[in-house]
Amino acid sequence: MNNTPDQSPFEPEDLAPPEESATREPLQLPAWTDELADPSSEHVPPPAANPQITGPEDEPPIFQQFYSPTIEPEDRIPHLGHVGILCVLALCGLIAASLLARSALYFHLFGVSTLNQATNDIRYTLGSEAIFYFVTLGCCLLVFPVIWRKGFLAGLQWRGITALRLRGRLASAAVLCFLLAIVNGELMPGPSDAPIDLIFRTPGAAWLLFAFGITLAPFFEEFAFRGFLLPALCTACDWIAERATDTPAPPLDENGHPQWSLPAMAVASVLTSLPFALMHAYQTGYSLGPFLLLLFVSLVLCWIRLSTRSLASSVLVHACYNLLLFSLMVVGTGGFRHLENM
Repeated sequence: MNNTPDQSPFEPEDLAPPEESATREPLQLPAWTDELADPSSEHVPPPAANPQITGPEDEPPIFQQFYSPTIEPEDRIPHLGHVGILCVLALCGLIAASLLARSALYFHLFGVSTLNQATNDIRYTLGSEAIFYFVTLGCCLLVFPVIWRKGFLAGLQWRGITALRLRGRLASAAVLCFLLAIVNGELMPGPSDAPIDLIFRTPGAAWLLFAFGITLAPFFEEFAFRGFLLPALCTACDWIAERATDTPAPPLDENGHPQWSLPAMAVASVLTSLPFALMHAYQTGYSLGPFLLLLFVSLVLCWIRLSTRSLASSVLVHACYNLLLFSLMVVGTGGFRHLENM
C-alpha cells in the first residue's frame, strides 16, 4: 500500500453531507437570543438556569443609574477653617468669662466692686482667664470630635506617650531656652516697671501666678498656637505651593495625620511665633529683648511639635521652661518674701 502525501484514505465525496441535509430546516433559536445579540435592544435575558454559576460580581448594583463610587478626599486637620471655628468658640469663652466677672463684681466678691479694682486684682485676672480657657476647651470638646470624626486630642496629635519617652531630651531643650533667657536678660534687659512686674506685689499673687504659669497657661497656649495654628498654616503653605508649582503636597501618614514639606514648616513656624511673641509683648512693656527671646522660644516649641509630631512634647517643654523661670524668681526673692529683689 503506497501512502503518498497526495493520496488520502478519505475521498472528498465522503465528506459531503447527504442530499437530504440541503433541504433540512434551519435550527430555530429562541426569540430572546436575537434581542441579546442586538445591542440596541432593552430586553434583559432570563436568568441562568443554575444560580450557582453566577456570582454577586456579575450582577449590576441596584439602581445602577444612581450609583457612583464616592472618593473621600484626604482630610487634613486642623486647617484654617478649623482655626476660624476655634476663634468663634473662643469668643463664646470670652463672653462667658466677662459675664461671670461682672456677676462677681455685682456681689462684691473678694471685696472688689469696681472694674478698675478687678483689673488690678490677680484673683480676678487669673480667674477670668481660667474661665475663658475652660469654657473654650469645653466647647472644643463638643464641636471638633463631631467635625473630625475622631477624638479631640487625637486630632491635635497629643501623643503623650511620645512626650514621656522623650522627656530627657525635652527637659534639655527647656534648659537651653532657660539659659538663653538668662543671657538675654543680661544683654537686653526689659524695663523695670513692666506690667508683669506689677503683679508681683504680694507673695500670694506671686504664688498664684507661679501655679498658673506652669499648668494652665502652657497647656492652653500650646493647644491654640502649636495645636491649631501651626499645623493649619503648614497645610495652607503646602496648598499654596501645590497650586503655584503643581507639586503635590506630602500624603497623610499611616495614622491619617498630615505631613508637610520643610519650607512649609519653616514659614508656618515663623508665622506662628510672631503672634505668640506679640501676645506676651504687653506684659514686658513691648521691649525688644524680651520680644526676641519669646520669638526664639516659640520657634523652639514649633520645632519640637513638628519634629516629634506630639503636642504633649511642646506642652512639656513650655511648662518646664516656665517652671525654671519661676524657680529662679523663688530663689532670688526667698520664696517671694522679698519681692523688692526682683
